[in-house]
Amino acid sequence: MKITWLGHASLKLEGSKVVYIDPFLAGNPKASITPDKVDGADVVVVTHDHGDHLGDGYSICQRTGAIFVSTYEIANEASQQGINAEMMNVGGTIDVDGVSVSMVPAFHTGGLGGTAVGVVVEMDGKKVYHAGDTGLTMEMILIGEMYTPDIGFLPIDGRFNMTPRLAAKAVELLKIPKVVPFHYDTFPAIKGYPYDFKKMVNGISEVIILEPGESIEL
Repeated sequence: MKITWLGHASLKLEGSKVVYIDPFLAGNPKASITPDKVDGADVVVVTHDHGDHLGDGYSICQRTGAIFVSTYEIANEASQQGINAEMMNVGGTIDVDGVSVSMVPAFHTGGLGGTAVGVVVEMDGKKVYHAGDTGLTMEMILIGEMYTPDIGFLPIDGRFNMTPRLAAKAVELLKIPKVVPFHYDTFPAIKGYPYDFKKMVNGISEVIILEPGESIEL
């Protein structure tokens, strides 16, 4: 699987299918691509409906025919716009066109439905944990134990989610082999200190620091 960080909390997963998670591209000053460059997608997963996560999710699905996956309320709204949508909620796992999507807890607000979630996406035998927006939570112990992700993407901006210190504790709880910090330095209000985060992880897991547009292979 090839995973590209598109900036902020946006990921592109490429394997037997193409999956976008939280595709906030238009209006994202750190986005490595513009929405018109998304020329194909099979699944779009959205963790919550704040604009910097829902982003271009609807329009990508409308243009590409991708299946939209989110919580009940957000997916229901998408279906009302003629989008092929799969609704789910925390604790559920569904198969979407050969891609497994599991919804896990996150501590953060949302609009429709009132809360945010994290997701574990499995494709071609590899599992990616996208924490969405979240504070530190003991639920991360169970996420690591029950879903055994190969890699995790954790927010570290310290205003709307975890500080680097709390994110480093999250790595300890998750017991995950590889982690990537994201959701920082997009706007002036959210600063990020990825190298501080890496230092605080202190070798518990491999910390991979990416620039928007860079990829890693699993």
